[in-house]
Amino acid sequence: MSKPVIGVLVMAYGTPNRKEEILPYYTDIRRGRAPTAEQLEELTQRYEAIGGLSRLNDISTAQTRGVARELAAADDGVEYRVYGANRHWHPFIKDVVRQMYDDGIRKAVAVVLAPQGSKMSSGAYFERVDAAVAELGAPGIEFAKVFSWHLEPDFIAAEVAMMQAALAKFPGVAPADIDAIFTCHSLPERILTWHDPYPTHLQEMGQAIAAQTGLEKVHFAYQSAGRTPEPWLGPDVREKVASLAAAGSKHVLVASVGFISDHLEVLYDLDIELKQEAEKLGVHFERTGMLNDHPLLCRALANVVRRYARGE
Repeated sequence: MSKPVIGVLVMAYGTPNRKEEILPYYTDIRRGRAPTAEQLEELTQRYEAIGGLSRLNDISTAQTRGVARELAAADDGVEYRVYGANRHWHPFIKDVVRQMYDDGIRKAVAVVLAPQGSKMSSGAYFERVDAAVAELGAPGIEFAKVFSWHLEPDFIAAEVAMMQAALAKFPGVAPADIDAIFTCHSLPERILTWHDPYPTHLQEMGQAIAAQTGLEKVHFAYQSAGRTPEPWLGPDVREKVASLAAAGSKHVLVASVGFISDHLEVLYDLDIELKQEAEKLGVHFERTGMLNDHPLLCRALANVVRRYARGE
C-alpha cells in the first residue's frame, strides 16, 4: 500500500546570485519600483563589503535539504516531498507552488525560514502562497501554514549552543556581567495597532535562551529597519549599544535570533557597521553565530512540519 504524500514548501527571502541580478532583485523587493542609481550603488557596495554577494540562497538550499533528510528518516507512514522557494528571487513561490501541483501534490505544509511570526513577515509569504493557489483553480493545493516556530525545543537548544560558544569570547567575564541584546528585523510600528505577536515572539525567544545560559542583563532591540517615512519598531540595536555604553557597559553580546542564516543584514549591519560603532564606544562587541543548516535547526523544522501535517 502506497504512503500518503504530503508536500512541504520551505520558503526563504532570496538573494541575487550575480551582480547583474541586484537591480531586478531590488526592484522586486520594492514591489516593482526600480531603485534610484544611488540606492542601487549603496546596496552593491554593501554586497562587495561582505565579499561580493550573499550566500543566502546556498544556505537556504542546505536548510531545505536538511529538513528533507530529517523527514525521510521519520518512519511515520508519510511520504514527504520537500520543495524550496523564495519570496524575492528565483525560484519564486508562485512557480514552485505550480510545480508542486503539477507533481500531483494536493496537501502540503508551508513554513518560512524565520522563527517568529507576523502578518508582515510570515504572513507576507503566505499571501504569495494563497495567490499562487488561486491561480491553479480547483482542486488546488490545501496548505497548512506554520505561522511561527520560535519556541521549538530543538531550535532553542541550537541557539543556546550558539550563545554558549559566543560567551567564550569574553574570557574572564561572567555571563551575568555581559549585556545581551536579542534582535530581529524591524518592522513598521503600525503592526502594534494589530496586536501583532512579533515583539512578543522576540522576547519569548530571548528569555528562553537567557534562562539556559546564565544571562541576567537581557535587552531587546531591532535592526535593519527600512528607509521609509513611517516609524519602525525600536530601539535600533545601534542606539541600544550606545545607551548601554553610556551607562558604563563594556561587554555586549548580540544574538540576532530573528535570523537563522548568514546574510547581508548580519554580515554587514552587525559585523561591519555595529562592530565599528562599538569599537568607537570602547565596547567589546561579539555576536552569536547563525545556525545555517545546523542539524538541530533542521530537526526542529521537520518536527514542526510533521505536527502540522497531522493537523496538530
